[in-house]
Amino acid sequence: MDRAMNTALCSSGRATGLKEEPGFDGRVVLYPSNQTLKDYLSWRQADCHINNLYNTVYWTLVQQSGLTPEQAQERLKGTLAADKNEILFSQFNVNYNNEPLMYRKGTVLIWQKVDEVTTKEVKLPAEMEGKKMTVTRTRTKPVPLHCDIIGDAFWKEHPEILDEDS
Repeated sequence: MDRAMNTALCSSGRATGLKEEPGFDGRVVLYPSNQTLKDYLSWRQADCHINNLYNTVYWTLVQQSGLTPEQAQERLKGTLAADKNEILFSQFNVNYNNEPLMYRKGTVLIWQKVDEVTTKEVKLPAEMEGKKMTVTRTRTKPVPLHCDIIGDAFWKEHPEILDEDS
């Protein structure tokens, strides 16, 4: 089972050790209402932001200030988000708000209709034999988004996520 799960989680498609490929935290949960689901997903995104802000400051202190991991941890102990933003800006001229959304908001996967265009050789009828045609198919695929899901804009843009028939 480890090998199958490890292979499924790695980006190269082959089983590797944990030091070589990142994994992810995936869960399947049934919530009693759409609002409860939105609240949970909002909390997960806020948690992503908190963890990334801490890690960004921590590794910047270690890699650019020369602090040991223990010193960086001690420096950050008891700090709030504003304190971490101030450390990044005042010591390293880094505005955390300019970091890519992928890091600040994480990755949201949604099922979305996507047009796939392929070129196929036509088999029949005989007069078209050997000709190539472009075929467009619409498929539903998981699409990664790096966006804010805490506000209402995301849910207004993707109402199908909360539809009863989805």
